[in-house]
Amino acid sequence: MAWRWAVTPNSYGYGHAIGDTGDWAAWLLMATMAVTPLRLMFRRQRWTGWLMRRRRDLGVASFAYAAGHTLIYLVRKASPDLIFAELSTPYILVGWIAFTLFLPLAVTSNDVSVRRLKRSWKKLHRLVYPAAVLTFLHWIWSAFDPTTAWIHVGILAAIEIVRVMLQRRQRVT
Repeated sequence: MAWRWAVTPNSYGYGHAIGDTGDWAAWLLMATMAVTPLRLMFRRQRWTGWLMRRRRDLGVASFAYAAGHTLIYLVRKASPDLIFAELSTPYILVGWIAFTLFLPLAVTSNDVSVRRLKRSWKKLHRLVYPAAVLTFLHWIWSAFDPTTAWIHVGILAAIEIVRVMLQRRQRVT
């Protein structure tokens, strides 16, 4: 994306760069969140174990795209006064809150943090749920045509409904 923007700035400008990085961040977030329900549905399949081992990598990749999205926004605005003035805009505010929630998740997505934080690590990483909701609110509120965002919200909702149902069923049996 950076290469494309640098080489063809007239045809692939700010709007494409910020949109594409945001899209990839959201898609990778959905893929990350889909791993648990897939593992619960297909327990004995080797590929779900492979996905579980790479779930953290997917989450970090999602954060990297979100960080790129944020960096593009900051470079474009280039003025702290302008950035702070836009905080009163709802889609900007929820985007910043989502990014703030993802920051500790990205920082602690390593084996050392897992060992040091022990059970607190899992509690901390449950921040992904409110962060995901805020991410998709940001997408809906900032989109020129929110239809695509709403479709992805439906997919995310389906992923989470399946996860909750499977986890509840496992506790009962």
